[in-house]
Amino acid sequence: MIGGLIKLLAFQVAGEAFVFALSLPIPGAVVGMALLFFYLVIRGREDAELDTFTAAFLKHLSLLFIPAAVGIVAHLDRIVDEWLAIAIALVVATAAAIAATAATVKFLKR
Repeated sequence: MIGGLIKLLAFQVAGEAFVFALSLPIPGAVVGMALLFFYLVIRGREDAELDTFTAAFLKHLSLLFIPAAVGIVAHLDRIVDEWLAIAIALVVATAAAIAATAATVKFLKR
């Protein structure tokens, strides 16, 4: 199980180093996730250590939402003051995500 954690952290560190070295405007964690994806594709089969760790980790993933919920409650007065801008941003971002997904699927189906 520790081996899986070490691999995940190694890919994240590699992504952070890659972004830092090339001064890219992309989060290092995203690049690390892409590197992990390519590693798994090239490998061509499951990685037992990663499988074991991620299965255990996903059982407790809901705990990561607690800080976000606390932040919402802590800044509730600001949310009340700016609810319209927040609602517009949510609707526009959701519509853009749906449109981008539809365009991608349409492009890939050709």
